[in-house]
Amino acid sequence: MKDMALWNEGDWIAVIASVILAAFLVIGALAISRPKEEVFGHPKGLYVLFFAEMWERFSYYGMRALLVLYLVKHWLYSDGGASLIYGAYTSLVYITPVLGGWLADRYLGQRKAVLFGAVLLTAGHFFMAFEGDGSGYANDPALNIFWLALALIIVGSGFLKANISVIVGQLYPRTDVRRDSAYTIFYIGINLGAAAGTIIAGYLGETIGWAYGFGAAGIGMLLGLVVFVLGKPLLRGQGEPPVPAKLKEKVAGINLEWMLYAIGLLGVAVIWALIQFQEAIGWILLVSGAALLLYVLKEAFKLDNDSRDRVFAMICIILLMPLFWGLFEQAGGSVNLFTDRYVDRQGVPTSLFQSINPIYIILLGPLFAGLWQFLGKRGWEPNTYAKMGLGIVQMGLAFIVLVLGANAAGSQALVPVLFIFLFYLLSTTGELCLSPVGLSAINRLSVRHMASLMMAAFFFGTAGGNYVAGFMGTLMGEGGEGGEITRQGALDVYWSMGLVAAGIGAFVVLISPLVKKLMHLDTLTDDEIGDDLEGQREGPGEAQGAGIHPTTRPSH
Repeated sequence: MKDMALWNEGDWIAVIASVILAAFLVIGALAISRPKEEVFGHPKGLYVLFFAEMWERFSYYGMRALLVLYLVKHWLYSDGGASLIYGAYTSLVYITPVLGGWLADRYLGQRKAVLFGAVLLTAGHFFMAFEGDGSGYANDPALNIFWLALALIIVGSGFLKANISVIVGQLYPRTDVRRDSAYTIFYIGINLGAAAGTIIAGYLGETIGWAYGFGAAGIGMLLGLVVFVLGKPLLRGQGEPPVPAKLKEKVAGINLEWMLYAIGLLGVAVIWALIQFQEAIGWILLVSGAALLLYVLKEAFKLDNDSRDRVFAMICIILLMPLFWGLFEQAGGSVNLFTDRYVDRQGVPTSLFQSINPIYIILLGPLFAGLWQFLGKRGWEPNTYAKMGLGIVQMGLAFIVLVLGANAAGSQALVPVLFIFLFYLLSTTGELCLSPVGLSAINRLSVRHMASLMMAAFFFGTAGGNYVAGFMGTLMGEGGEGGEITRQGALDVYWSMGLVAAGIGAFVVLISPLVKKLMHLDTLTDDEIGDDLEGQREGPGEAQGAGIHPTTRPSH
């Protein structure tokens, strides 16, 4: 063990994160073990879900922080190739929850779906620890294990992320005033796990060995699985199959439940093959996205005038998703590599800087929620589309500030780390203006029979943005052909990104009154027909609101 006198900033950050995580675990264990039915005014099941999701986020974000670095430094991919793999992987992670949520709604129930997803995720994260012989992707057959690991994580995310937040909502009656605070507590768990996983797994992966970092992510997911299994009695019977007897029906000689699990494993095999052809994923997203848009438009013209206009407004919202997330997700791709090579990190491992975003969300999320309430009471609150435009402007400013800071330092000097903090600050405030607001708008504006369709389209736009992020990462290398990212090449692209985003964001703010008019808020009324979406009270959440899924609440 390194002498404490020799510890640098990265060592101290990792230790502090571990202590904070341990403190939360001790407090949580004490809370759940108390004899009372409720703790701190909430059912114990909330804390079971809190810690299960916290460990899932620990594993996912710990692995995500290392992925591009691992691809470049261990598997010897080019920067452009690594960015494209990153984009294809994260795009699929945000599509599969739509399918996983549908299977849970119709057949498995949320609890069984989460359990199956957690098993796949645990296996996937542990498979990530198989490094091969280090000879690079061109010569090492262990690369097939790497693709298997990604496939398991993608499909596992589809089953887990789609459903665990839904169980939070099911713990409370629909009119229970504690629902909002419950989701706030839950999202603290999400971001605590994201921050701790990025720091601890990232530190171990970069300073000791890749296998240790990915192994830590695997242990985190295993702990989440254990918490969820042991905490089943505290879930009060929520998240069970809608028709339990149906799962026992025979299909091709086996129970339907086992058939669904077999379909999940078949999905792993399909994704294992697909993830190896990243450009094909891009074309699939483009074609299927266009088809989905045409289908939404076809359904819209069957509605009354006001409802049809609201669909048009939602399409305007969805079209912003690829732009924003294509810029935001540079954090895990090109910005990660830029930080590694051209920023004065002062001894801090590169991956640890990705913990800044979830930490900012924990700190700033409540402030933004209070800000909208403060402005709303005085009639000053921007409309939904204007908020989203402001979010895109801030995302553009994040890149502009980074470029200005880098140029001010000089072409041969390392970029001061202050500008990375400012980059994440502006991207986080942009996220808080766009992601919760967009989800809330889709929730409010959807008619009952199109609620799931519109939320699926929303997340499809998010997935498209992730792929766009990977593709844009290929434009910063030498000659713009996916080679090694150069300092000036990255700054040139970042400058263009920033200006374009700021301009589009300003245009969105300018036309926001027209989009607001399409929403017909004056004729939008509350009802009892069940068109609210389970789990859609998006608190100050994680990037892209992952863990949310488009199921409608039953009418009462």
